[in-house]
Amino acid sequence: MHQVRQPAREQHEYVHYVATENAPLLEWLLKNLKGTKNKIKATLQGQGVRVNGKTVTRFDFPIEVGMKIAVSKSKKNQETFKNRYVKIVYEDPYLVVIEKNIGILSMAAGHSSLNVKKVLDDYFRKSGQKCRAHVVHRLDRDTSGLLIYAKDMEAEQILEHNWREIVYDRRYVAVVSGEMEEDEGTIASWLKDNSAYITYSSPVDNGGKYAVTHFRTLKRTPEHSLVEYKLETGRKNQIRVHSADIGHPVCGDIKYGNGYDPAGRLCLHAYVLSFWHPITSERMDFETPIPSSFSKLFK
Repeated sequence: MHQVRQPAREQHEYVHYVATENAPLLEWLLKNLKGTKNKIKATLQGQGVRVNGKTVTRFDFPIEVGMKIAVSKSKKNQETFKNRYVKIVYEDPYLVVIEKNIGILSMAAGHSSLNVKKVLDDYFRKSGQKCRAHVVHRLDRDTSGLLIYAKDMEAEQILEHNWREIVYDRRYVAVVSGEMEEDEGTIASWLKDNSAYITYSSPVDNGGKYAVTHFRTLKRTPEHSLVEYKLETGRKNQIRVHSADIGHPVCGDIKYGNGYDPAGRLCLHAYVLSFWHPITSERMDFETPIPSSFSKLFK
């Protein structure tokens, strides 16, 4: 088991507590700490909370009686990094987990200079870290949500070659067009790109890649539904194509959709990412809130 070396800039002064009740972490913090909800959430997201000696950023991390909780007094969590498109959710010497906004590519493509890899490389350089961001998986430009970037070749290679064993939960939430008929189900087909880079779906083998998507309907109205998608395979445009396959395209999808756009964006967000750390084997769980532009459609 490797010990995670915490960079020097992350050493803070902590206030220590011992839990006397069971509760999800954010709930426990709000009950036991002074400060606004936003400030407490920022401390949690900025890696300012440790449970039994380990940094935790998950809002719903289960706190049990007797656990030792340390909360940083420092206001400097992640202050070196501010970007409208990229938010650092977690960072250690081997990898960084970010939340990507819509409108930015995961990596460079053609002449486009706006991409997450470049943003992270600039941040590493400015903060004196001798590393580069290595792309391990991608999200479309107009999909928001969680992404892992490796900070060295060893972590990148382990993640790339053992992705399916390492990543044990990856879920997206989407607003789709129309009222979903089923509460849950699975969509499976073969996906293949044509010469114009449009992905086509086929129920029989078309020489493409087999893709499996599980879905669960969270909320519905006659106009649209809020759906959680869990990927068994990670193919290009998989959720967008599979959503269209079942007659409920993702809202705001100009490529595979039907023109229905209630939120002014592609309504797809990668909101859960759970994996075993490639170097330390530690269990890592991340979850971001469902975008408010999605939630308000179901108020």
